[in-house]
Amino acid sequence: MTAISEKIHVVQGDITRVTVDAIVNAANNGLLGGGGVDGAIHRAGGSEILEECKKIREKQGGCPTGEAVITTAGRLNAKYVIHTVGPVWQGGKHQEAQLLRNCYQNVLQLADQYHVETIAFPNISTGVYHFPKPLAADISAEEVSSYLNEHKQSKINKVLFVCFDEENYRLLLEKTN
Repeated sequence: MTAISEKIHVVQGDITRVTVDAIVNAANNGLLGGGGVDGAIHRAGGSEILEECKKIREKQGGCPTGEAVITTAGRLNAKYVIHTVGPVWQGGKHQEAQLLRNCYQNVLQLADQYHVETIAFPNISTGVYHFPKPLAADISAEEVSSYLNEHKQSKINKVLFVCFDEENYRLLLEKTN
C-alpha cells in the first residue's frame, strides 16, 4: 500500500452522516437541490446551503457541468459542501468521461484553496445521470490518486468515497486496493 492509497478510503453509507471538512455534492446545474444525494445533502444541511446556492446562481447563473462551487455545510458535520455537476451519460460521445474527470479535479483544487484536510465524495453521475458505474469508479479513483500524487503540498490527507449502494462500493474497493 502506497502513501497515496493510505489517504483514500471507501465506505458504504450515507454521506450526510460523515464527519469531514468538506462533503462533495453531486449537484445539478441549477444548484437548488433535487433528488438523490443532492436532495439528501440539502435536506440534512438545511436552508443555509440553499441560500448560499441562490447567491451563487445570482452571481454566475448556476454551475456548469464539470465545474465546482463551495458553500457552507449548514447542519452537516462538515465546514463546507463542494457542489459539482457531473455529466449526464449520453453514450460516451459527448465528452462525458472528461467532464467527470473535470469534476474531481475542480473539487480537489477548490478543497485545497479552502485548506480542506478531509473530504467525502459520493458516486458522481452514477444515479439518475446513468454514467456507467465501472467507468465512473475508474475515473474517480484515477483522478483522486493522480491529484494527490501530483500535489504533494496538498493539505488533503483523507479522501472518503462514500458509496450509497453495494455495486459502487464493490467497484471502488477494487480500484483503490
